[in-house]
Amino acid sequence: MSDDGRLLGGVADRLVVAYGIRPARITQIAAGTATANFLVTEESGGRWFAKVYRDGGGLERERAAVELAEFARAGGLPVPGVRRTCAGELVAENGSPAMSVWEYVADAETAEGGLTGERWRAVGAVLGRLHRRLASHPAAAPARIDARGVRDVERSRDLLDRLISEYGRRSGLSSFELFALEAAREKRSMLDRVGGILGRLPELTQQIVHGDLASPNLLLRGDEVAAVIDFQPPTSRFVSWEIARIGCDPRTIVLGDQWMTGLPELLVAYREEHPAARPDDLVATVAVGCAYTLASTYPLAEPLHNPDAVDPSLEAYGRARHQAALLMLDRLDEIEAVLRDHLS
Repeated sequence: MSDDGRLLGGVADRLVVAYGIRPARITQIAAGTATANFLVTEESGGRWFAKVYRDGGGLERERAAVELAEFARAGGLPVPGVRRTCAGELVAENGSPAMSVWEYVADAETAEGGLTGERWRAVGAVLGRLHRRLASHPAAAPARIDARGVRDVERSRDLLDRLISEYGRRSGLSSFELFALEAAREKRSMLDRVGGILGRLPELTQQIVHGDLASPNLLLRGDEVAAVIDFQPPTSRFVSWEIARIGCDPRTIVLGDQWMTGLPELLVAYREEHPAARPDDLVATVAVGCAYTLASTYPLAEPLHNPDAVDPSLEAYGRARHQAALLMLDRLDEIEAVLRDHLS
């Protein structure tokens, strides 16, 4: 039996024993970074989303992430419910494979096609509600922090130097590796500007956030948000950083200048749902997103450190991410003036 066959068999057995679910069909769907994901159709016709964890040693973190999703859901956010095991557990840990089972979100698509039209306000409203809810999470209270904490510029300098050196020692680089080398050199040359951008910002708010609110983890149904998925364990991060993850997503930025009018609408809708949000955090969204991305080695380092992850989709994302960072840098003064005007 193949590895895939053994995994499917293991999933089927776990569903019956741990959850009392009798599957009629199990279909593997797009995998996550650390998970294998399945659509499960019961004999009764019900459908579930099963997430199988590859790293059995990280289950404490996975359970904490599920608990954060449940906390958000209890606050009225559009988060799929997790089905507990027959023993009442959030994650089926005892046995193999370790997994969690969630409500399946039907007839939805990810936001990977970019934000356009009415989606800007819809996403902003849900994000504002989410941050308002997570601000009350007991793990950490919101606090104002020096904005230079967004990115350790000296550490980024070291990582980029290593990346450039390692690519420079190799011969026969692929087209994406050649792009990664040139992009890394360009980023390295801009790190002083990154430090300047962060250094001029006021103190910004950190609080518990979703942690990975990129476009694959936002499900849309038409122009409405159907679900927010794949929470990370509760960790304090900059609010501006999380807003930029989705509001300045590269897939949206590279669509054209419509992000210059869409992002202000997102932030206005955000503030309507979260009136306690500080204007400084909202105005700083693009500066933080730009600086963070310019100082990041992802996914430029993937061919060196995680070559199995490199596929045409990741390569396209890598090119779009670098292009988006440069576009944000070029329009930074302009968009900040627009945001101040909309939020004043």
